[in-house]
Amino acid sequence: MKLYHSPASPFVRKVVVLLHELGKADAVEYATISTTALASDASLMAANPLARIPALERPDGVTLHDSRVITAFLDDLFDGGMYPTGSNRWETMTLEATADGIMDSAVAMVYEVRLRDAALVSEPWVEAQWGKVERGLDALNARWMSHLSGPLGMGHIAVACVLGYIDFRHDARNWRHGRVALATWYDSFAERPSMLATKPDA
Repeated sequence: MKLYHSPASPFVRKVVVLLHELGKADAVEYATISTTALASDASLMAANPLARIPALERPDGVTLHDSRVITAFLDDLFDGGMYPTGSNRWETMTLEATADGIMDSAVAMVYEVRLRDAALVSEPWVEAQWGKVERGLDALNARWMSHLSGPLGMGHIAVACVLGYIDFRHDARNWRHGRVALATWYDSFAERPSMLATKPDA
């Protein structure tokens, strides 16, 4: 299997952290690429017509894309148990979806500044995206700490990856302010070997 990969992407990091947690980090080949919405990598476009990462190329099936599809596939393939059965499954999937939604807005803020001409950057739009991030973080801090304190699941990994991305790209926003429980949880989770091994440099 080949994973189209960029270390700075929080969506990619989710997949790689999962592989580390499952003890399967060596089970895939990592094809590190440079791609943006304005300059898509040709090999990625051939694998995934949307030219988005992550994408997981398989020898015996279609290339999978969307991080949640890939993590669910890998968890099933390796019998990871990161998506529990019963009612907790829906909580785990909702928590992962919440984290992914925060990722969408946090990444969109970066794209707005990096890919648009400076004179055309919409600060109100950027702040609207940050408002979505803050509402998501508030929900995590107020409603999800009991789940995050429970057995490791895919929701934990997704939340940790989005918080790491906010530290990486939006550190000046000081997301920890007023969210002591979430910040304390993350500071501990960030010391896991899987997180340390996948921390982006630049």
